[in-house]
Amino acid sequence: MDFEIIGKVSDVETIAVGSSIREIERLRKIYGRGRWRKLKGIAYIRFNHGQTFKAEIHWYEAHGIGKKEFKIKHIID
Repeated sequence: MDFEIIGKVSDVETIAVGSSIREIERLRKIYGRGRWRKLKGIAYIRFNHGQTFKAEIHWYEAHGIGKKEFKIKHIID
């Protein structure tokens, strides 16, 4: 499911940091060491077929590495 984020992500919250992240070893193996955080926020997204929705999204982020692996948790009406 490919999508793009339109505009800025709002209501950003940290869900987990460092060893609290279940996927920490995989993230370090793929992207490298860093202070990894799992975050969530609200954003408008557009799917490849053109439909636009407001959704809660989750992603991983580390300083010097950037934001990785965005995923949609649920669509907001």
